[in-house]
Amino acid sequence: MARPWYELSEYVRLRRVGGLRLSPDGTRLVAPVSELKPDGKSFGTALWEIDPRGQAGARRLTRSAEGESAPCFLPDGSLLFTSKRPDAQAETTDASVPGLWLLPADGGEARQVAARPGGIGAVAVAAEAGTVVFASATFPGAADAEADEKARAARTDAGVTAILHEEHPVRFWDHDLGPARPRLFAADPPATPDEPLGPRRDLTPEPGSALEGTAHEVTPDGRTVVTSWAVPDGPGTHHHDLVAIDLATGERRSVAEGGPGRDFDGPRVSPDGTRVAAIHSFDGDYDNEVRDATLWVVDLATGEGRDVLAGHELWPLALAWAPDSSAVYFTADHAGRRPIFRVDLATGDLLRLTADDGAYSELCPAPDGRTLYALRDSWDEPPTPVRLAADEAGQEPVRLPGPELPLEMPGRLTEVETTADDGTRIRAWLVLPPGASAQSPAPLLLWVHGGPYMSFNAWSWRWNPWLPAARGYAVLLPDPALSTGYGQDMLRRGWGQWGPRTFADLMAITDAAVARDDIDAGRTAAMGGSFGGYMANWIAGHTDRFKAIVTHASLWALDGFHATTDSPPVWMREFGDPRTQPQRYELNSPHRHVAAIRTPMLVIHGDKDYRVPIGEGLRLWWDLVSHRVDAKFLYFPSENHWILSPGNIRVWYETVFAFLDHHVQGKEWRRPDLL
Repeated sequence: MARPWYELSEYVRLRRVGGLRLSPDGTRLVAPVSELKPDGKSFGTALWEIDPRGQAGARRLTRSAEGESAPCFLPDGSLLFTSKRPDAQAETTDASVPGLWLLPADGGEARQVAARPGGIGAVAVAAEAGTVVFASATFPGAADAEADEKARAARTDAGVTAILHEEHPVRFWDHDLGPARPRLFAADPPATPDEPLGPRRDLTPEPGSALEGTAHEVTPDGRTVVTSWAVPDGPGTHHHDLVAIDLATGERRSVAEGGPGRDFDGPRVSPDGTRVAAIHSFDGDYDNEVRDATLWVVDLATGEGRDVLAGHELWPLALAWAPDSSAVYFTADHAGRRPIFRVDLATGDLLRLTADDGAYSELCPAPDGRTLYALRDSWDEPPTPVRLAADEAGQEPVRLPGPELPLEMPGRLTEVETTADDGTRIRAWLVLPPGASAQSPAPLLLWVHGGPYMSFNAWSWRWNPWLPAARGYAVLLPDPALSTGYGQDMLRRGWGQWGPRTFADLMAITDAAVARDDIDAGRTAAMGGSFGGYMANWIAGHTDRFKAIVTHASLWALDGFHATTDSPPVWMREFGDPRTQPQRYELNSPHRHVAAIRTPMLVIHGDKDYRVPIGEGLRLWWDLVSHRVDAKFLYFPSENHWILSPGNIRVWYETVFAFLDHHVQGKEWRRPDLL
């Protein structure tokens, strides 16, 4: 009999759907799907086709050892994708960076149609004209691909890896920025099935860092690309405008202007080419207002724009236009779920399409206007392709056969809620292991989400509660103060007081969970990553109710963290400048309470983490050791904010389970074999 999927050796073998694209005629769905490579040491991504009718099983389209990703369709149904696979007939045989490949609509062999020395990044296609616009990292001063290649070769030959920065930022999440910077290039589609893309046109020579981390989309007629564009505000700070770039001349004009702390991101051009929908976000400020986001629609010709969600406290995430350009579909966190909404642009009427507990993403409206495809996931289902009616309220999705068989959960999912000390409703998901009952109550793990501006409402491959549930633990997944999907007041409660307010909420919902007769109040632990790790550290210094605490990629000493994270300006908008506004740092920094820690702690950190730099983990570890706390430090030299390689994922879970079993269940400590 096959081993259950929640055994770690089988868990890392599961196929993971990571996106969804619909062909122009609405007859084909393609998804990038990652799975374990044959050597078992890494994950690779291939493209799979999914039947929109739900009649045929999913089938794999691509099979190179290097993998394929970022699919998008040309108007004739040909499929573009990026891959590092080599091609002896291509413009370059350099397989160290991804090139752009084309798979004909009627099948056959894929061929490379574009390459750049810096590789091919994000790709967008004009829905009618087929014009292709892609991003590629290019060295400053390089007028063409040949000059770019020479600049790279000169650095390699000289053994130089140094980067001279003259502006902020210098890194992002897990990678260094520069010296090459993203530019946008445009090209006509292949003239014949056997030809490459047409001549490349550099639309953004010398953009500096304006295009770092941005997204773009092309108008259907292929004449204009719309992108977010970083604009400096002052020393080390910037915001994102929406700009339109003429593909014939390269002329750039502003479409929607942000401002300090206010950004426009994720542009989506309407099918009729006249408007752009984008997410308009606000980072908040120290004195007045908290973070916020809304859906902005702007006229591409005049720049006249408006907030189409005025009066609604919904933060839009994924966006897609209705095919007749009359409405915009979007997802947003809402009360522990992430439904799909449809807003009519003429009337402002808001329709919630989905009534279930799902978290939706990757919205793909069909060209006939009657159907909407998407990915749906939840705490008891990984991302799965589904079909919905495009204009019906409160519906259940139709699941389509995907690359992986449905999974049976080792337990059951329910909800818990309580009232905080200030009268606010606090709710959580509760994963219960098999057999949990009044006669056999389960030990409890309190898992705190990251962010903090997010909701615990979706399947997680990194923090999967079913793995401990299969080992007998109940897992509590709360949405405390600062969580999204509960209105702006939920953020105001914790704005600038992360530790005290969120701690009170977490203790209240934990009290509600352990009051159940199927939970053992005497055997509890707490854990979290990123902001959740910060809260794990705060919990350790403010209560000894838990038997063990696991803290991953966590903030510890806020006075040092603020300037070493990859985005200090965003952080400082809420917490201020510690030199002149130290109050929130002093109020909220967990390191100030190290002398009160009595609970055994497992510290986990990756060296390549630029969001919460390794210095936080090192200082936390030293402070615990020097205060004689019973602690261990699981260090990953090659990982970042997330643990991504299969072997390290298994070791991560093995160490966490061994630590919890020892302190919560009283089992003998067993060091994982590979450590």
